[in-house]
Amino acid sequence: MPQIFLQGKSTTSGLHPHCEKCHNQHCKLPVDIPTSCVFISCRLHCGAAFHLCKEDEHRLLCPKEIVPCLNSGYGCPMTMTRQRLAKHLEVCPASVVTCTLEWNRWPVNETDTTFYRNVLQDPDCLNELDIATALRDQKLLFSSIKMKTLFPELIEKVEEPDVPLDGAVGGVDPEDWELNSGEMLENGDEEKELTEEERLALATSKDVACLENYKMWERMFAKEKEGCKQTARNLEENGTPKREKNPSDENSHESHEADFTRTGLAPWHDGVLERLGKEVNVSEYNMYLVHNGCMLINFGQLTACTPKEKDFVYGKLEPIEVKTVRSFNVPTSFTAKRSHLKDPSKTIKKTDQNVDTSDLGISIEQLPKANEVEATLLCCLEREFKGPQISEAVGTDGLYVDLSTQTYDFHSAPFKSSASLADVVDGQPQSLHVQIQTECVTRRHNKSCSAFTYLCCHAFRRDEYPWHFRNVHGDIESHLNGWFTQRCPLAYLGCTFSQRYFRPSKYRATVNYDPDLNAFTLQPAVAESLYKGVKKASSERKRARNLDSLSRLPFEILQHIVGFLDSLSLGYLAQVSHLMRDVCSTVVQQKGMVSLKWEKKIYSHGGFTWRARKKTWEFSNLFSPVDEWVFEDVPPMSEHLKVCPFYQKEIRSEPVALLSITDLQEER
Repeated sequence: MPQIFLQGKSTTSGLHPHCEKCHNQHCKLPVDIPTSCVFISCRLHCGAAFHLCKEDEHRLLCPKEIVPCLNSGYGCPMTMTRQRLAKHLEVCPASVVTCTLEWNRWPVNETDTTFYRNVLQDPDCLNELDIATALRDQKLLFSSIKMKTLFPELIEKVEEPDVPLDGAVGGVDPEDWELNSGEMLENGDEEKELTEEERLALATSKDVACLENYKMWERMFAKEKEGCKQTARNLEENGTPKREKNPSDENSHESHEADFTRTGLAPWHDGVLERLGKEVNVSEYNMYLVHNGCMLINFGQLTACTPKEKDFVYGKLEPIEVKTVRSFNVPTSFTAKRSHLKDPSKTIKKTDQNVDTSDLGISIEQLPKANEVEATLLCCLEREFKGPQISEAVGTDGLYVDLSTQTYDFHSAPFKSSASLADVVDGQPQSLHVQIQTECVTRRHNKSCSAFTYLCCHAFRRDEYPWHFRNVHGDIESHLNGWFTQRCPLAYLGCTFSQRYFRPSKYRATVNYDPDLNAFTLQPAVAESLYKGVKKASSERKRARNLDSLSRLPFEILQHIVGFLDSLSLGYLAQVSHLMRDVCSTVVQQKGMVSLKWEKKIYSHGGFTWRARKKTWEFSNLFSPVDEWVFEDVPPMSEHLKVCPFYQKEIRSEPVALLSITDLQEER
């Protein structure tokens, strides 16, 4: 039957003439092989009815057709009916969103270093949320600062091996050209002269590595060099203007060689046009003028239509009065610098003098070394904080220019060309050079000129991103200083005491920071009753058997348990054992993310392309969503102030006269 219908189909659309224009869902036209086909309903029962020849077209729009995900090219392996594609995009593992929230941090002031020194001496300082995040941002900042960019004069100079440079093409010194050519002529080893066709073929040949071609080029260059030198010698000998030769001189045996400037046919030869008029026909003469017209004019053989001295003809020249128009008026509020308002007759003579550190009377070795971190961070800030760059001219106003040179001397200098600030401070005692306070900004705000900017850059699924932004950035980071972590009011004096105030409302959990993931985590408090079934054992074998009771459960039960875990917990559980990794892999398509891993492939001819070699499945850093936070049951900060070592009481026992009482006594 399908073959019979194909015979009557239209050649342009592939449909029958009647079927192409028929849109009636209740068409009852009898089947006619040349013009129409049978009327059917959708095989997937979507409710559509159409002619049989339109079935392939309907499958492209059928809502119940099984199709791959729209992100199948980005790694999503799922297939579903077309009507579920839009709903699937909300939880698609390949629909990944990268957080682009930014925040600023300021460098630590020199007067506030007491607290930062004391807080790093605490062994549990990494458990503090503000200190841990500040150290993370400082590590990222130090890794991004390249010493070569800021201090190019302090970079190690790599000595390159001396490679002899050949001055001539083919490796022959130009000074040896004359000697080599003379030796060839004396020894008689010169090969036969190359014809014009052979020279052209040799010049267009791509095989220049052949030794025979190499020798031919050397001989050609040597001959050209000899010809140039001979021409230079002839010009030196015949430098005086030549006099007109008499016929007797031409017939004399003592006369010089023939003067080719008077007998040749080149555009610079004298009388060339007269000789051409006698030797060639009119067409060849005109063709010669077309090809060599410019050269004939330059050498004076022809007269131009508009000679250069007559190109521009001036008439009567009169001087024009120049009038200046001042379009800028000095404002009345303008006040010049006091140093520039002195009497010119009493101006002290000034001399330019270079000032250096040697004028201090001490040697360079006795000068104190600069701190690498402080100087580097200072140079990374804006120009108004850094001052002029090395050997940079700065204009103070329209008349005066200051030229300054600023150099640094570090203990660890010189630096490697690829060294960053993190490499320089590696191995030194840990210190904190950025403030623990942050300010969240967006790209639409004007940023502070003296702050460093950081980016979140964590990836989440589309349905996870709103909870990440709300809990991490909106709740924790924006209220980290003073709310989630409350520090002693005397922290500016050096007190390091702090306490946390908030926890989730539905369960007890503690907000921590994981330096390995560079993300906040939510660690639930485990009740003591859950440890009652675990017996203490002395041997390692019994301890492992008792503590790993979860692994002895059936695989189906483990699979049901991991269905209640969040992405962060699944990522931790997958690293416990191979069994737990297999269990977590069963839910990776429902709760994980997929991304393509691109690799660079380099071809033999030097080109390269990027190709997606494999898919990478992983879990995000999102913890269980928190709808509401409540206050933790902790004592108030006033209880700490009673025992704070930095809280000094000043008790005064002597009476102090009030100001109003003193005034009344004086009036009496």
